Amino acid sequence: MKQKHLFYLAALIWGIPALIVTAKGIAAYTHIASHDLWWLLLVSGGVFAAFTLMFRGIVNRYSARIDSLEGKLHLWQTFPLRGWILILFMMGLGMALRFIPNIPAEFTASFYSGLGSMLIVAAFRFLIAPIKSRR
Repeated sequence: MKQKHLFYLAALIWGIPALIVTAKGIAAYTHIASHDLWWLLLVSGGVFAAFTLMFRGIVNRYSARIDSLEGKLHLWQTFPLRGWILILFMMGLGMALRFIPNIPAEFTASFYSGLGSMLIVAAFRFLIAPIKSRR
């Protein structure tokens, strides 16, 4: 597999859940009274900012790691073991949230739209990483 394909794979691995989570967040906004929207949009922005600070370094490290790889590359080399564990943890947490009854639409809307939009930005950063790559 070519090095740039690992970047594209990373973008897919982060981007597909990002689109799903963002869609759920936006759908939850349709169930909220319009007078509550302004503060929930602020909360979504805060969630976006918090996760951006948290995941910016991770995306940079993973991109640098992929950029440093040489030779014949494999799917599992897209992320280090810690990265795969992080992805599994986030997926498990997302699935666990589905089993909690009566989660308020306000939480779903603000949290999911903030997290999902940040993951979309992260996926986009993986897409442009081959352009910035040293090769």
